[in-house]
Amino acid sequence: MALNAIIIDDEFNARENLKIMLEEHCPELQIKGLGSSAEEGRQLIDSQNPDLVFLDIAMPNEDGFSFLNTIKDRKFSVVFTTAHNEFALKAFKADALDYLEKPIAIDDLKNSVIKVSKYHQKKTVNNSNLNLKTLATKINADKISIPTKDGYIIINNKDIVNLEASDNYTMIHLSDGSRHLSSKNIKIYEQNLDENVFFRSHKSHIINVEYHLKEFSRSEGNVAIMTNGKNIPISRRKMSFFMNRINSF
Repeated sequence: MALNAIIIDDEFNARENLKIMLEEHCPELQIKGLGSSAEEGRQLIDSQNPDLVFLDIAMPNEDGFSFLNTIKDRKFSVVFTTAHNEFALKAFKADALDYLEKPIAIDDLKNSVIKVSKYHQKKTVNNSNLNLKTLATKINADKISIPTKDGYIIINNKDIVNLEASDNYTMIHLSDGSRHLSSKNIKIYEQNLDENVFFRSHKSHIINVEYHLKEFSRSEGNVAIMTNGKNIPISRRKMSFFMNRINSF
């Protein structure tokens, strides 16, 4: 499956070099345009409807992150390109599929394009079964789907220990010690998770009281001690609801 791509970078040599590398080493991509600014990038997106955007972060007037914030209903994937590696976490939070440091190595570029291609293949398959605009969806009483960089994973409710708000994102902690960062806020999960299993203990926390609540302690404030060792606060206004919940066991 051929993917259409555009390159947005304020440096002429960076744009041209990346274009040449992609044409020589990544024939699965078709380069549909090059933009030297965020404004040119918006025009290319409107005219070319790309599947993939290679986006420089450090551009004058409007950087890559600010540019993405102006795009409503983003349907394309993003691979950030930058000479500054301190932006890696921020790029991940912006739902980029990958992050390439300049000067870009050919192997890194090829691996990045492979990742993007796999993502779009999975998305094509999932379109018939999942609403890709909904990143946290109740599947049934026992499972939810959450997004990853490569698509979606299906998780059993009993495997989720707790969920923690991080700005407008949610970190999901699983019983095997793994974590998944979702771009949806914790309110979405509160609405979709099984209320018989989960409890919103605090504005920043949801806990699995059915499977992973190990202990309740007042010694360090009101905290729920989970099976993964985390101490999760119980807010004062939630205490009576929490006590009613655990007394029903």
